[in-house]
Amino acid sequence: MPSGKVKFFDADKGFGFVSGDDGQDVFLHVNALPAGVETLKGGTRVEYSVADGRRGAQALSVKVLDPAPSLSERHRKPADDMSVIVEDVIKLLDGVSSSLHKGRYPDKAQAAKVAAVLRAVADDIEA
Repeated sequence: MPSGKVKFFDADKGFGFVSGDDGQDVFLHVNALPAGVETLKGGTRVEYSVADGRRGAQALSVKVLDPAPSLSERHRKPADDMSVIVEDVIKLLDGVSSSLHKGRYPDKAQAAKVAAVLRAVADDIEA
């Protein structure tokens, strides 16, 4: 059974291509994916059978061998580092909360900095 890597897969259009280990590019339709799989990332290793379609070789009965590595997980901060960051954010928000209890919003510059920090921490947590 041939194997290769997914060159690209467009979930909206329902197809993509596999670059076979033998150098042959093979058409990949969403219907050939395993049950429960609706899309594949580029670089995902797959095994498949090949049939001649109207426009050339087409992958059938695709089996995912190794999922593509997640870039966000490779760049994710360690949990220990994130716990320190979250504690600092809590201190920052305590200061904002104290001002709000006194009836004052933070000035524009401080509000922009707080918002930027919150967005950055949210992105790190969600990664």
